[in-house]
Amino acid sequence: MIDASMCRQRLSATIITLNAARHLPACLESLAFCDEIVVVDSGSTDETVEIARQRGARVIHHDWPGFGRQKQYAVEQAKNEWILSLDADERVSDTLRMSIQSALICPDHDVYRAYRFARCNRFLGRYLRHGEGYPDWSLRLFDRRHARWSEDAVHEKVLADGAIGDLKGDLLHDSADSLEAYLNKQNRYTSLAAKAAFDQGRRAHIGHLLLSPFFRFLKFYIFKRGFLDGLPGLIHILIGCANSFSKYAKMVELKCSQSKR
Repeated sequence: MIDASMCRQRLSATIITLNAARHLPACLESLAFCDEIVVVDSGSTDETVEIARQRGARVIHHDWPGFGRQKQYAVEQAKNEWILSLDADERVSDTLRMSIQSALICPDHDVYRAYRFARCNRFLGRYLRHGEGYPDWSLRLFDRRHARWSEDAVHEKVLADGAIGDLKGDLLHDSADSLEAYLNKQNRYTSLAAKAAFDQGRRAHIGHLLLSPFFRFLKFYIFKRGFLDGLPGLIHILIGCANSFSKYAKMVELKCSQSKR
């Protein structure tokens, strides 16, 4: 019989931070089962760095290059090949923790080199279980020899070269401390997304502005039953529809600015 403790793959958790003192303690507590925690900070002015060090994390400063590159930099600083990559406002549920521990016991790795799991977003005090808030599949556990973060400035993702497995349990995510903070974050994200799309040669037209929000609402509120999440679910989806419009409107602005040069 194989001794699971002898063949278990060692795991490094990586987190990128910037003024994350409010959420970081819960995140770090949920990662206590990991063999190493690496925190890459891009210049926090609150207690983020002190909190991370007090809880045994290895803290590294690295100036901000964009989401994808920062997360990949964190991966490259880890000591172990298997990586669990989280944001500071996320935490591992007990069920997910047990799934991760089971997945890291060989010989499962003969099949999968990366795993994804559901992310459950809390918005306006409620965990969303429908619409675009769930299951929000996220690939965050991977063998870095077979996967890496994309270099996207926003909407970054892990690119894996092998089969991807699914794990039970949720990654719990606090969307924002307040609606104002959430809206400010979405405004930054749509600006980054618009520039990335524009730089890739994509252009927006009236169809994008009119139809993208409509079909997004139809998909997530009706077909994916976002209405079952009550008022928080409705607000979440309407903001998402506004984001669709905002991204394409900003692409129009970029085209106008280019034409004036």
